[in-house]
Amino acid sequence: MPTAVLSRPSVDVARPGDAPLLPVVGADTHVPLVRGGRTRYVGLDIAASAPALAAVAERVAETLPLYASVHRGAGYLSQVSTALYENARDTVANFVGARPSDVCVFTRHTTDALNLLAACVPAGEAVMVLDCEHHADLLPWQRRGPVTVLPTEPTVTATLRGLAEALVRGRYALVAVTGASNVTGESLPLDAVVELAHAAGARVLVDGAQSVPHRRFSLAESGADYVAFSGHKTYAPFGSGALVGRRDWLDSAPAYLAGGGAVQEVTVEETTWAAAPHRHEGGSPNVLGAVALAAACDALAALPAGSLEAHERALRERLERGLRALPGLRLLRIWSDSDEPTGVLSFTVEGADAGLVAAYLSAEHGVGVRDGRFCAHPLLARLGVPEGALRASVGVGTTTADVDRLVAGVAAYIDCGPTVPYVDVDGRWQPADDSRPPAGLVGADLRAVPRGAACGAAAQTTPA
Repeated sequence: MPTAVLSRPSVDVARPGDAPLLPVVGADTHVPLVRGGRTRYVGLDIAASAPALAAVAERVAETLPLYASVHRGAGYLSQVSTALYENARDTVANFVGARPSDVCVFTRHTTDALNLLAACVPAGEAVMVLDCEHHADLLPWQRRGPVTVLPTEPTVTATLRGLAEALVRGRYALVAVTGASNVTGESLPLDAVVELAHAAGARVLVDGAQSVPHRRFSLAESGADYVAFSGHKTYAPFGSGALVGRRDWLDSAPAYLAGGGAVQEVTVEETTWAAAPHRHEGGSPNVLGAVALAAACDALAALPAGSLEAHERALRERLERGLRALPGLRLLRIWSDSDEPTGVLSFTVEGADAGLVAAYLSAEHGVGVRDGRFCAHPLLARLGVPEGALRASVGVGTTTADVDRLVAGVAAYIDCGPTVPYVDVDGRWQPADDSRPPAGLVGADLRAVPRGAACGAAAQTTPA
């Protein structure tokens, strides 16, 4: 009797990027289009501020009824809030692989954390930073001084060689380096930077704003001395961030914020300061922000190994392929020999103002991207686009359908241009007759929003 051959039913295996990796709040938000109708909003500005994870929003909602003063309250809810706050500290420290002797200081965001560390580097000691950094990892060192701003070379190999030579020529206490560029997603190999810096007696700070939410990171495994990152870029937009790293500088520096909670004893003549982290957390702390950040860290840490990287790699590769196929489009790159960038990609459209393209994508396609110079003016000048560019960035809630919508929108702009007139209002492009209704919230009138100047968009002209 012949043996029956049984065929297995076909199973659709989801490819990385086809579905959200984690649910985020607002994933099904619909927005009005300038020519009428509504569409699901596609947010591709994750590098600026990421939406809240659903798990984060749920955790905050659970915590709100328990919220009370921390550390000094005798009441039951004060004790509960204190436990939540300090347990959140441990969770955040563990998420970035802190060593047992490291300390985790809660801050407002990455900028706050970097300014805090700048105030803790021993007086007179020099710092080295590259010119490709975000302003948050450049301005605090420039203001503090002495600082060497090292030029970024066209290749990773040449940049590392320049770093090594500079470390031989001078004496530095700290090398500050980005974990991933907020313009291109690229980075120097951290193990090489740490090896070079430590051999020269310098510590290493990692600006993890663009890397910690997107790549596994460990202080202990990398050998880096400090890492700073933000909750609002880690799917926890509740006003918290963290500086995690070696204790000695943090214990010997003056309190970052002089006030209640930062002290052990106060008289009219002198003050005895608490040890870190409390020394630098004066005032009532952001308990809900800390709880939210810890919840985001828990959710990201629970993902299967490699799934986050695979998800964002697939999205970036799809976006890059789609944009490269369009005429007159240039993708920005810092180093020709870098590999494994995060899901951040910046580009220009030949002959087009970046701000106008961004306004068009929003008003006519419901796609949100960033335009301007991304708080990285020296890098944009080095890349030959001092007038600014467009930036798209993906995250755990992004899908291939979102990426395809952006590519289709840019293609439509190149082929046909805007379908309605646009005007420049105080440096921000918007439809000349913007009939889109407000979102229904107080203060949500789009026409009343001025364009921020902090990251610097170049002067624009109204198109003919």
